[in-house]
Amino acid sequence: MAKGGKGGATIVIKRIEEGEHGHHGGAWKVAYADFVTAMMAFFLLMWLLNATTEEQRRGLADYFAPSNVMGQNQTGAGQPFGGRTPNESAQVTQNAGAIRLQHGPLPVLEDVEVEEEVPTVARPVPKRDGPEGEDEEAELRRIRQARADLPPGDADPREMQRQAQQQVGADARALTDAALRTEHQRREREAFERAAEDIRAAVAEDPLLAELAQQLLVEQVPEGLRIQLLDADRQPMFALGGSAPNDRARGLLARVTQVVARLPNEIAVAGHTDATPFRGGGDRSNWDLSAERANVTRRLLTEAGLPVARIRSVTGNAERDLLLPETPNAAANRRVSITLLRENPPTPRTVPQVAAP
Repeated sequence: MAKGGKGGATIVIKRIEEGEHGHHGGAWKVAYADFVTAMMAFFLLMWLLNATTEEQRRGLADYFAPSNVMGQNQTGAGQPFGGRTPNESAQVTQNAGAIRLQHGPLPVLEDVEVEEEVPTVARPVPKRDGPEGEDEEAELRRIRQARADLPPGDADPREMQRQAQQQVGADARALTDAALRTEHQRREREAFERAAEDIRAAVAEDPLLAELAQQLLVEQVPEGLRIQLLDADRQPMFALGGSAPNDRARGLLARVTQVVARLPNEIAVAGHTDATPFRGGGDRSNWDLSAERANVTRRLLTEAGLPVARIRSVTGNAERDLLLPETPNAAANRRVSITLLRENPPTPRTVPQVAAP
């Protein structure tokens, strides 16, 4: 009640003071920018997948392969050390060190016809008239007497027949051996020619290896099919003074292995250097360097799928077998050669002697 006795309402004014809102910052802008960038990268990736071929995508995957040659990776991109293919469904640690059984190529069946066995037909011995009770000893005496009565220079007909049979059998064996060797050499030469064409085509079709075609020398030599990886100025295959191959050399060896693994021939690997003395110091020389590079090449071939049993030899020749003898210090003399050795022709079946006409 108000003073003076007069009634009236009491007015209460309530004021609520609120603090000022703090500054929220720009974190949401960073998150939004990351989202927009991720969406742009996603759509760019989808466009690239649709605009490129399978071979180009494999080339891009090989380009981003790790440079550590001797290391094991968690993906298949580091072929040949990281796995068989970049598309492995599991980690490489599950199959990189496992023993794998691989079926080799079918044996070459020779279709050269060989004469079938012709049984020797013995001529019946004519019966001689003689007294009854004549024994075998008397028959032998008559045969000896008949031979003694032949004029000088005349041979026994039976001996002439035996010599004729031996001569016919020898001629048949010689003809069969020559035909088998000729057919085997023809087939092996054609197989080497196809392998050389496949290697050149595989390198030319790879965008990352096409420029290395001039550093790949494939030719047929008396020993077999020789594949050489040559160094070039400012484009070496191995580290200078070392045995570790670079990424291009590993990719080139992987392409070569895909073709070489189809043939049954044994393989010889050899390393070569130029005439420049080794500068590493110590007891090491060009012999050690060439042998180490050949052994690393052997390891790359086997890890890329080549059976170990097909390796015949691994040698280091230093500068003793120069590719360009007139320029002993040329870069092309630094090379690694992989030779598919010629096989011996199959052993022919024995041709039996046939009766002379």
